[in-house]
Amino acid sequence: MREFFKYVFATVLGVVISFFLIILLSVLLIVGFVSSIETDKTVPVSDNSVLFLNLDQAIMERTPDDTFGNLPIVGGSAEKSIGFNSLIKALESAKTDDDIKCIYLNVSAPNAGYATMTEVRNALLDFRKSGKKIIAYSEVYTQGAYYLASAADEVYLNPEGALEFKGLSSKVMFFKGALDKLGVEAQIIRVGNYKSAVEPFFTDKMSDKNREQVTAYLGGLYQTLLQGISTTRKISVDSLHVMADEYKIQKPQDALDMKLIDGLRYKDQVLEELKTLSGKKAKSNISSITINDYAKNVSNKKSEGGKNKIAVIYANGEIMGGEGSDAQIGSERISRTIRKARMDSTIKGIVLRVNSPGGSALASDVIWREIILAKKVKPVIASFGDVAASGGYYIGCAADSIIVQPNTITGSIGVFGMIPNLQKLYNEKLGITFDGVKTGKYADIMSTDRPLTAGERLIIQTDVNRVYDGFITRVADGRKKSKAYIDSIAGGRVWVGTDAVRIGLADRTGSFNDAIVAAAKKGKIKDYKVVEYPEILDPLQSFIDNSSDKIRTYYAKQELGAHFYLYEQIKSTIMKSGVQTRMPFEIKVE
Repeated sequence: MREFFKYVFATVLGVVISFFLIILLSVLLIVGFVSSIETDKTVPVSDNSVLFLNLDQAIMERTPDDTFGNLPIVGGSAEKSIGFNSLIKALESAKTDDDIKCIYLNVSAPNAGYATMTEVRNALLDFRKSGKKIIAYSEVYTQGAYYLASAADEVYLNPEGALEFKGLSSKVMFFKGALDKLGVEAQIIRVGNYKSAVEPFFTDKMSDKNREQVTAYLGGLYQTLLQGISTTRKISVDSLHVMADEYKIQKPQDALDMKLIDGLRYKDQVLEELKTLSGKKAKSNISSITINDYAKNVSNKKSEGGKNKIAVIYANGEIMGGEGSDAQIGSERISRTIRKARMDSTIKGIVLRVNSPGGSALASDVIWREIILAKKVKPVIASFGDVAASGGYYIGCAADSIIVQPNTITGSIGVFGMIPNLQKLYNEKLGITFDGVKTGKYADIMSTDRPLTAGERLIIQTDVNRVYDGFITRVADGRKKSKAYIDSIAGGRVWVGTDAVRIGLADRTGSFNDAIVAAAKKGKIKDYKVVEYPEILDPLQSFIDNSSDKIRTYYAKQELGAHFYLYEQIKSTIMKSGVQTRMPFEIKVE
């Protein structure tokens, strides 16, 4: 009888749990449906409006469909984000929109790479050509924030605020000492003296080659930043160098005295100026619309143009086999998308938008092959974002033309593999030993419970060499250079965009829109519309698939705080399988 009641109770409990899961799923569907309706609504723009441009939100490659991202559950996020593509289109539209009278730019610590910031900054400068003003205000400007704000007609700082102006730095954290204490040896097989992705695991400081390349690309990033500020603020680059090197901006008045800003004001004073610029009376309220709402309005407009199309294919994130996600480049998904664009007769040109540090060598080659096939029937233009390095460069190197920003991080043409030897950890730290039998000498070649033999290391090194030779061959063919020349500028070395153009790894510097125009010109079309691929994944399915990852990420962020990015980098490197075409371990510029 006891067993009977136990089974009855278990059945009832199962039914109750299933019922609540169904209710939860139904609620999610209803919330998602309502949210999607709200998302599609057009927000009216009043006459004489101010466009509120918040650039502290995450600027992603594409505006995500995060219908379920703001739900009040663990792992949900209330953080705003906007797609770089939507932001640029919105600024272009605002330029000719009679209802938009000016822009209020608010930025303190932008969440974007330097190449993305340059694109946005150039779009702001283009907006100014309309004669409409941009007013920037913040209580605190980081260097990146000030770089963006310096594109405004007037830059204001809170009287008790701060403006950071000190130059750029880049640090790498090394783990060899910690691994030694744990009894873990990182067995490295690589090609390229500059291929520093694995340095943190087998040395305790930068190699001379890595220091050389970091110094070069950091200098390139800094020069672009200073040149941009110099042009708009009419201060010489040399003077800006001195300000940073001598740390002359220590209080708000210093920034005013050095002409980095136009005044020290409180927010209410800035809002009064915005009223005047927008034609409002002193006692009336400002009519405004946020950049996020305005971007939705622009995206909801029916696309103009004829039947001809230019397809923009976004390749964003690390490269891996399989389907990937909106934040990862899955070789199956991206290659399938390129194939469809190739076979669509209404698509007259393709822009491959790359923002990737690389990843799987095999997955990169799968995507490269589809670019080769597409290029035979229609023009393919590569547009490189913040990073298009190693595998990210691999997938774009066959394009008819490569367009970069001056501060794009690219190159890193090199290959590596890493196999951990955990023998000491197992034997000496944990007291675990292994024994077994095998049918052949190399049957357990990738075992982590012992060091590689000389023969095994030779086999893996031969494979890495083969992949590297294929890599530089593809680059040489795509860039119409000799293999010897590509090898001389490869070796895993990272370059900034301006240097990439100089040495022939890219064709010219330019914007994302320049790439679209180039594709249309090469495709010999003038009347066209732009379509974007791959389609953004279904938000509900994405939420369900990624909910456990979001929860883990949420708790990890709570515990690690500012050091969370290190956890992500270590986890990412350890989880890699197969030969990798990936850029240096970490490029964090501050």
